[in-house]
Amino acid sequence: MKNELNLKNIPWGYELCFNNDCALRQQCMHYQASLLNPSERTSGPAVYPTAWASGECQRFCEVRMVQMAWGFSTIYKNVPSALKSEARRRVKHYFSSGNGPYYRYHHGENKLLPRQQADILQILSEFGPIDDLAFDHYVTDYNFT
Repeated sequence: MKNELNLKNIPWGYELCFNNDCALRQQCMHYQASLLNPSERTSGPAVYPTAWASGECQRFCEVRMVQMAWGFSTIYKNVPSALKSEARRRVKHYFSSGNGPYYRYHHGENKLLPRQQADILQILSEFGPIDDLAFDHYVTDYNFT
């Protein structure tokens, strides 16, 4: 089941494209996002004409759905107790040196892309088996990267 793209899906600061002549516009997130641009908005990030000057767009982002995840309550279950703090530190460090980003992904304010999910599971594989590990929540949503 495909969700309909709407304005609330578009991340803050996402580049919009207004190139009505682009052959890929129907498959591009930047162009599709521009179609949802509210009329009261008069400025913001955009894809410049120079992006497609070479004959193909350097900023093309295919419209596609991906499975995103969030929540870390159970991903440490296979880590031995003596190593849990180190495993958690390594996962936190994956995002940055602070706690803020880690907790935004834990509480669902941010969602993990498939690549991030794989990276985190790779980190945890150094501490124990990962075959039965899962994040707390999953949702299928638009990929804006």
